[in-house]
Amino acid sequence: MPRHTHMSDEALVALVARGDDSALGELYDRVGRVAYGIAYRILRDERLAEDAVQEGFLAVWRSAATFRAERAKASTWIVTLVHRRAVDIVRKEERRRAEPLQAEARPETPDPSGSAEDAAWLGFERDRVQAALRTLPDAQREAIELAYYGGYSQSELAERLGLPLGTIKSRMFAGLARLREVLDDAESEGSWTPRLTS
Repeated sequence: MPRHTHMSDEALVALVARGDDSALGELYDRVGRVAYGIAYRILRDERLAEDAVQEGFLAVWRSAATFRAERAKASTWIVTLVHRRAVDIVRKEERRRAEPLQAEARPETPDPSGSAEDAAWLGFERDRVQAALRTLPDAQREAIELAYYGGYSQSELAERLGLPLGTIKSRMFAGLARLREVLDDAESEGSWTPRLTS
């Protein structure tokens, strides 16, 4: 039944470059545990390590066409992408912790209660994401909404939906990649008109 189990990692990356999300799921099944172990060693936090793995595999999805087998094994390339994301998250977390101290020193810091413009912008962004989510296939949208709005981990989702973890991962990777494309396209065209839903 599995379509890709006999293929090399490098062949799977070539399929991912052509938009095959089940090949991405197979790569996750092979490399995901090692990648998570490395991310966890750097971040020491399960949720952040999961984020690093997810962002790393999103990078695989987006940049598979640039992979060169003569430079590195596919598994090494994937783990490197996850490692970079983990290091980026560490830096972001350090900046976030330093932020309140810097904010006190800045006279131009806005009122912490937030301005009407901030609230309007947040509302606009929320509508933008909701409208983009509605363009996704139902299975991808369900996985993303349950993870981000329901707070479920990917393993909890697999259990809740009665699906293999690899399937949940590939749905989320493909859905998030598509979501990013939709939001980027709308932004670059300058044609985004948020629709409010009741």
